[in-house]
Formats: sequence, C-alpha cells, structure tokens
Amino acid sequence: MMKKWYSLLLILIGIAGCGKDDGSYIPNVSVNFQAPLTDPRLTRLGSPGSAVAISGYGVAGLIIYRTTSGGYVAYDRCSSYEPEKRCAVNLDDTGLTATDPCSGSKFLLSDGSPVKAPASRSLRTYLVSVNNFNLIVSN
Repeated sequence: MMKKWYSLLLILIGIAGCGKDDGSYIPNVSVNFQAPLTDPRLTRLGSPGSAVAISGYGVAGLIIYRTTSGGYVAYDRCSSYEPEKRCAVNLDDTGLTATDPCSGSKFLLSDGSPVKAPASRSLRTYLVSVNNFNLIVSN
C-alpha cells in the first residue's frame, strides 16, 4: 500500500515540476562575424571602454565592447527581458551600459549583467578572438 502512495506522490511531484516554457531565453542561433580591426564598423573600438553595435548577426544584432584591459567581449543585442519580443538593446551615451527600449532594463557592457530592472538575466555572450588583426565573434 505504501508503494502505491510513494508512486502517486512521485507522479504528482513530476507533474508539478513540469512547467510550460515561458520563452524567457534568448534563442541559440549560429553566429560567425569576422572583420578586420580596420573595418569602419570597428574603428570606434580603438580605445578601452568603447563599444559598437553591429546589425545582421545573432538574434537582434551584436554589441562588441573593448574591455579596460584591452580585450573584447561580445553580446547579443536581444534583451534578456522578454526575449521573445526580440527587442534590441541600444548603446548608452556613457559607453558603460546598454538599454532595452522596450522595458527600460539596463545592462553593463563590461560583463552583460543587468543593472536596472525588470531584467534579471545577463545578455547572451559570444566567443571573441583576434587572429591576424581580424576580430572573430562566434558561438
């Protein structure tokens, strides 16, 4: 008799644990952006703390940021808040953050983390490498 109760309890826990997918993720799409560092789209990356937005890659475009140590990081411009809306974040004038125009969420460009609600997840990051003076963003 106890086995039946345990079985029923496990089934109920399994059913309760199965939630609907709320779409609160940034879709995983293939990214393969390559450009020489002399490309006009990248010329603003000459100094640490600078950023550029690139359209046509990822879900809603890319943000490439030059870190204070001189390296590069890349994020999908798709906001992590209600990403099913595919709202592209915009670079702020400060050069330190990007803002989701749909929700008002703000994200740090140094690590992609949210600094203003309602977003609670970081921007999707991509791999960045520099090879023979070419910047490569991929996943």
